[in-house]
Amino acid sequence: MGRTNLDPIITFPNGSHLLISTASSNKGSFSCALYMATIEADDRGDFRIVSNGLDAATCLEAQTEAYNYAQRLYPRSAETMKKPPYLIWHGPGPTGTADV
Repeated sequence: MGRTNLDPIITFPNGSHLLISTASSNKGSFSCALYMATIEADDRGDFRIVSNGLDAATCLEAQTEAYNYAQRLYPRSAETMKKPPYLIWHGPGPTGTADV
C-alpha cells in the first residue's frame, strides 16, 4: 500500500519532524505509519520509518494508536504533539492511481 500523505505531529528543537501517514485499505480498515524527517537547506529530505502497521477498524482509532505510540516513544515532547485527526489518503482510485 503506497502512502501519499504526511501530516506533522511535532517539530523537534533540532529541526527534525515527526510525521504521520494514514491510509485506508480496500477492506475498509485503516493503517498509520510514523516517520522521522529532516529537510536540508536545498530541500532534500531524509525520511526514516519509526513505526509501521498501526492498524485499526476506523481512521480515528488508527491515528489515536499512532499518536499514543508517538507519546510513548518521545515522552518529553508528548504534551506538545499535535492530536488526531490527521490527513488521510483514501487509497488508489479506480485506475489504480491516487485520486486527486
